[in-house]
Amino acid sequence: MKSDNRIERFSTHWQKAYKDEPYYDARYTWDDFDPAYRYAYKSYEENPHARFEDVEERLEAGWDIAKGKSKLAWLEAKQAIRSAWHSIEESLPGNGGRDRR
Repeated sequence: MKSDNRIERFSTHWQKAYKDEPYYDARYTWDDFDPAYRYAYKSYEENPHARFEDVEERLEAGWDIAKGKSKLAWLEAKQAIRSAWHSIEESLPGNGGRDRR
């Protein structure tokens, strides 16, 4: 399966779920959150064995470019990116439902 298809499904999942997340802020729209979820997905693909905490500084450094037109500052985007990162970890075979947060 192509990566583009997987990222689109991932994005669609989050589009349905993002308003239920504890970090959701009604000042922002889906267009603000979508780049954060896509950034998490692409970054996880590049660092599949890393913990979020291990790559957090690099993610922060790259957010200004990755965010495109998103209005989320790093501190706001970080919560969405972390949540998406952990959702990928939890969905992997052999994770056994453990939560790495």
